[in-house]
Amino acid sequence: MHDRVARSRLGLNSKPPAKADGADPRIHVTLPQLRALESQAHGLRFLPRQPAASVFNGRHASRLRGRGLNFEELRNYLPGDDPRTIDWKVTARTGKPHVRVYSEERDRPALILVDQRMSMFFGTKHAMKSVTAAEAAALAAFRILDQGDRIGGIIFGDEFAAEIKPKASRSARDRFLTAIARANQMLQADAPAIDTLLSLNVPLRTAARIARRNHLVIVISDFDGVDDETASLIGRIASANDLILCPVTDPMAEEIPLDLKLVVSDGELQVELDTASGETHKRLAEFSSGRLSEIFNWQKRYGLPVLPLNSGEETVPQIRRLTGLTSAGRR
Repeated sequence: MHDRVARSRLGLNSKPPAKADGADPRIHVTLPQLRALESQAHGLRFLPRQPAASVFNGRHASRLRGRGLNFEELRNYLPGDDPRTIDWKVTARTGKPHVRVYSEERDRPALILVDQRMSMFFGTKHAMKSVTAAEAAALAAFRILDQGDRIGGIIFGDEFAAEIKPKASRSARDRFLTAIARANQMLQADAPAIDTLLSLNVPLRTAARIARRNHLVIVISDFDGVDDETASLIGRIASANDLILCPVTDPMAEEIPLDLKLVVSDGELQVELDTASGETHKRLAEFSSGRLSEIFNWQKRYGLPVLPLNSGEETVPQIRRLTGLTSAGRR
């Protein structure tokens, strides 16, 4: 679906709705709810030089580059200059030592991919996975813009993908938050079945096209439906950018009860799953753990930071803990 159509459907060009009376913020988010997270985003970091306890300092994680460098000028060598900055070709050609001068890039573009497909509309304890993803994306957006970087993203559901181009402005951030709220509110338990669902590969292809080099790319998703192309796209994006994966899971995925009866529906057909059956329980457990195993394989293969989020607890405390701002014992 074209970006213009997606933007219209998500209401990016219209006034966002006010919070409905009695609306449960654990099931659907609203724009005021996301905006209220701004004060809690201070201190979060999605860049290098993390606290020692941060997952970004893990043994696999961090090929994070941070901001890049812009070439500014070529000038004569001065006492005290770093010899590593000497341009030997120019020095040989002119007979005088010259150095290349660089400055740190500012307003680096960031692209946040936010999954709001029906597979995310699930939760057994604290909130829906879609709500956790929306809140995490909002926190990242606030912090990234506060650092002076450009904020943009791709918000996608089962039938659409809305692209917000990275810009260093509050209006871009607000369009991003509005799109998240709209997409989240479109998720309904009685939504009709869709013949062809949007694959995660679609927004990843868009991200690969936009983020040619030196972007910060954050993917917040349950990674439903990953395949060989997904792994290839992840590697492609990671090769030239800082890529952070945020898999969102539900507590039930970690420990599936042995006496659980689930009714699973696609909106038209439904089936009952009884985990009292040893074979059913085994297959569900293998399915849940297999998806995370694939993500952690990417972490090892590409040196990616992985920030695992769980919809079974509040979003802010777990991000602060995972990034080393609070200890595991102080929740």
